[in-house]
Amino acid sequence: MSISIGGRALNLRDVHEIVFKHSPIHLDSQAQKQVTENFEFLKAFAKDKVIYGINTGFGPMAQYKIQESDQIQLQYNLIRSHASGCGDLLPLSCVRAAMLARLNSMLQARSGIHPEIPGLLSKLIQHDILPVMFAHGGVGASGDLVQLAHLALCMIGEGEVHYQGGIHPTSTIFKLKQLTPSRMYLREGISMINGTSVMTGIGLVNLILAKNLLNWSILASSMINEIVATYSDHYSAQLNQVKPHNGQQYIAANMRKLLTGSQMVRHRPQHLFDKKIEEEIFNDKVQEYYSLRCVPQILGPIYDTLSYAEQILIDELNSVNDNPIIDQHTQNVYHGGNFHGDYVSLEMDKVKIAITRLSMLAERQLNYILNNKLNNKFPPFVNLGKLGLNFGMQGVQFTATSTVAENQTFSNPMYVHSIPNNNDNQDIVSMGTNAAVISRKVIENAYEVVGIELMGLLQAVDYLGIETQLAPITQRVYNDLRKIVPKFVADSVKYPAVQAMKDYLWETQLEL
Repeated sequence: MSISIGGRALNLRDVHEIVFKHSPIHLDSQAQKQVTENFEFLKAFAKDKVIYGINTGFGPMAQYKIQESDQIQLQYNLIRSHASGCGDLLPLSCVRAAMLARLNSMLQARSGIHPEIPGLLSKLIQHDILPVMFAHGGVGASGDLVQLAHLALCMIGEGEVHYQGGIHPTSTIFKLKQLTPSRMYLREGISMINGTSVMTGIGLVNLILAKNLLNWSILASSMINEIVATYSDHYSAQLNQVKPHNGQQYIAANMRKLLTGSQMVRHRPQHLFDKKIEEEIFNDKVQEYYSLRCVPQILGPIYDTLSYAEQILIDELNSVNDNPIIDQHTQNVYHGGNFHGDYVSLEMDKVKIAITRLSMLAERQLNYILNNKLNNKFPPFVNLGKLGLNFGMQGVQFTATSTVAENQTFSNPMYVHSIPNNNDNQDIVSMGTNAAVISRKVIENAYEVVGIELMGLLQAVDYLGIETQLAPITQRVYNDLRKIVPKFVADSVKYPAVQAMKDYLWETQLEL
């Protein structure tokens, strides 16, 4: 089913369908009509008036008047001069999401662009012709000028694009698909590059990945509690309802759901309340370590952080975030700062801090399983071979630990790292694009750590021989994951298994 762009506010499910499942899109006819009316208004209104980006230079050069004969060339100059990105190429999912965000902003009909611009952009998304975009270049103040300039470069038929697994000159692919490059009419150059669409697109992809990762973390946290036979009261409704945070309630409820039917979990009254205890020193811990007992309180704030970030990012997706704003309804042009990326920057910093915390929890749970002195249940490193001769999970623990350490370093916020630039015209900037890029790296790292934790949990299940005693849901997940990483006794090269587990978690939407 085709998804309408411009006719209604988009949500995260729409983004997922378009970006990851390549669902077809179409432009809402009323929105296209509004874009045309907006363009025609600006065309008439701009005569004999000073309007930034039409008959002025850009940034600190806005004090220079641009003659009418040079105004079209000005737009091309802007695009070509700012296509100056460097560093790693942005992942294709992020590029696709950025294009969707820019298209949706244009269709709010406040950008003064010619209607052929959203028309061509929608075709590029449909044909999966994606501009080459770089991670480095955006300071997130006049929006994502550098990265969006690479999109605009593609729109005018220049630069390079990704198409069918390769990178090609844009002109070659346009000729192949019989696409006509966009022309400049009034302010199409600045309209295409002056906005928050790249940081927003990356941020939306981050949220999709992070929410799925959180579900896997809830599953792993439930599974470790099940495997080591913890008491059930720490995720009970009765305990958690007296601390009424939404996230805590969500995590505890899902733990109860996941562990329904388990033969492993213990109920405190049955073991400690309903019989006389004679021992002076208890062999079993009366309360579990925090990484097991405090899961609702640790993952709960992460759930709430992602929920709020989704609200902010969706608002940004459905916003007009360039400058100036062209309003045909009030017959005026408004100059301001809707391109500023502080909203996205702050949320991306919060998300990467939250996901770093998630990876820390996974590492501590993994350590509990691997450290026989803590669990008193498993051999060191859940080694299913011969102790001393074989190593079990010893090697992959190093990978998990080092990856978490990297996440902790990456959690330093970008939001407070404003550096004035642009001749101090941009004297305080958001660094939102950097925040979004780094947040994605943290999320990707966390998938590795949770994947390694799950490998350890599978080995622990096999050591105890309790597969059939697991809850129906965790037993099904155990069987699915064992197809990805089979049980190992003898030592073998582990990096293919770690990558396979990470890829499976990344690509599999876990519904709770």
